[in-house]
Amino acid sequence: MMYEYWLASITAVSDLKKRWLREEYGTGKAVYYIEEIQLRGLEYLEDKDVMAVLRARKEKNIEKEWEELEKRNIRFVPYFSEQYPRRLLQTDPAPYALYVKGRLPREDCYSAAIVGARRCTPYGEEMALRYGEYLASNGVQIISGMARGIDGAGQRGALNGGGATYGVLGCGVDVCYPREHIGLYMDIQEKGGVVSEQVMGCPPLPMYFPLRNRIISGLSDVVLVMEARERSGSLITADLALEQGKDVYALPGLVTSQQSQGCHRLIRQGAGILISPEDLLLELGISEKESIQKSDKIEKTLENDENVVYSCLGFFPKGIGQLIDETGLGASALLQRLTALELKGCIREVSKNYYIKVR
Repeated sequence: MMYEYWLASITAVSDLKKRWLREEYGTGKAVYYIEEIQLRGLEYLEDKDVMAVLRARKEKNIEKEWEELEKRNIRFVPYFSEQYPRRLLQTDPAPYALYVKGRLPREDCYSAAIVGARRCTPYGEEMALRYGEYLASNGVQIISGMARGIDGAGQRGALNGGGATYGVLGCGVDVCYPREHIGLYMDIQEKGGVVSEQVMGCPPLPMYFPLRNRIISGLSDVVLVMEARERSGSLITADLALEQGKDVYALPGLVTSQQSQGCHRLIRQGAGILISPEDLLLELGISEKESIQKSDKIEKTLENDENVVYSCLGFFPKGIGQLIDETGLGASALLQRLTALELKGCIREVSKNYYIKVR
């Protein structure tokens, strides 16, 4: 397998040409020992491709690189391996090989991608958390890009729900990007896996992220866009999913919110509308594992006045003045209830005197 890794790691030669090479000569090892004159006789290889192969043969210390892969517990999964995801083989073009820390998604479980804006609103973040947690707790694998904002929230939600989640990176799997997600990066490896087609040590360059998006959609049965601007990388993932014959759903938001304009465009073009995770689970035909909804459980544990305040909150921030009008409580009593709900982890203050429901 060391020679297969060598062929896969020649980034200057396209995946398609590497496939042609391997299929013509049978193994990566056979390609490694091809004479230069034979390489130059292949019609599908340009001079720059031949030079890239020869350079890789001369400059790469494949034994050392292979040992480093094993040392870092990075699995190498080429396209012809039985472990290569069948969903991804249907992607055009499918990655020549994957590098994995942890596991790959199971073939017998439903997979949903949760994607969206890096600079998301509190509403988008909370909905990503909620969908990730609920779907994962009901056996749906969550696929995303481990990015700031929606991606990270959806994957953290999946972990909170006790389910499996898989992060697809636009860099090597040994590189945690963004760095502040190091905790999430480690937790995902425990409950799922981190996946990339980029070689070990590869930095997160902009050109790799559209390529990463096709893997996110390729590993998923359905794509959920939680928040997206009019021009957003999440819309690339949605377009790729549609090309792959996957269903796409979008979360509606305020018509004045720039962060929801991309979602509204998708809905106008025929995407499914995300109303609630419970509704989505029914639409996907997946049996619900929990008969009692978590919100019902929460409300039964709250005092009457706390329940009044909790029921008035949602995933859009509300200020003190609006909550006084809606609850009928005085300012002092309201602040006491808000503090109690915060301590119980039911709500969160997202800016000075503005609150949202957390669960």
